[in-house]
Amino acid sequence: MGHLDYKPFTRRHRPHIHPIGSILFLTYRLAGTVPKETLRYYKSKGEWLRNEIARITAPSNDSNPHLVKEQLERLDEFERKWFVKFEDILHKSKFGPSWLKDERIAMTVAEGLHELDHDAYRLDAYSIMSNHVHAVFKPLLTEDEVLETYDPNGGIVIAGHPSLSRIMQSLKGRSARSCNKLLGRVGQFWEHENFDRIIRTDRFNSTVRYVLNNPVKAGLVDDWQKWPGNYLRAELFDQFCSVRPF
Repeated sequence: MGHLDYKPFTRRHRPHIHPIGSILFLTYRLAGTVPKETLRYYKSKGEWLRNEIARITAPSNDSNPHLVKEQLERLDEFERKWFVKFEDILHKSKFGPSWLKDERIAMTVAEGLHELDHDAYRLDAYSIMSNHVHAVFKPLLTEDEVLETYDPNGGIVIAGHPSLSRIMQSLKGRSARSCNKLLGRVGQFWEHENFDRIIRTDRFNSTVRYVLNNPVKAGLVDDWQKWPGNYLRAELFDQFCSVRPF
């Protein structure tokens, strides 16, 4: 994948901030797997918080750094709490489709994740559940690529590796078409919105463990290595595996 745009800040319903060189934790889910009334409340509350941040940071205002920091912390805490709530809803699988239980569908999604490994990102780990996917990867877009192709008159930069938004478009677009064909259906497959978070260096191990232990937490297996929808980069086996898988 080459000649794709880089945007350091993109937005649909929530901000997607992905500084170059960051390792990211991504969650994306099947469409319709969270009740609409729950989503409406989440979006309205989150939009209010973001509007407050926009208001106090507007050029016309004399921004109070302490107040801005406080509001950003509130938004971060809000997102964390809602992520936990959404996770609980998804694990119960009481709403919407669970097509990823189908081995063919899960394999198609896994193949899509691996297709972009070493090309768009370094894939560290993932867990494919019945209605959602967790992944940890590091996009390969570099500062040098951006600097070499920087356009001072526009916000879009052409680079050798894709941005996060393009990565997700590719992952979800390809798999949606293939999975819909296997299921003999048409229509939206994935929810448009993703959850993404930058992983601090000191949180990498705990985040990978969280991802791999998703099926254990959901009560599907007693050891994450038994879950067929789990993946861990080979270089990390000694760090996370009690028994090497080969």
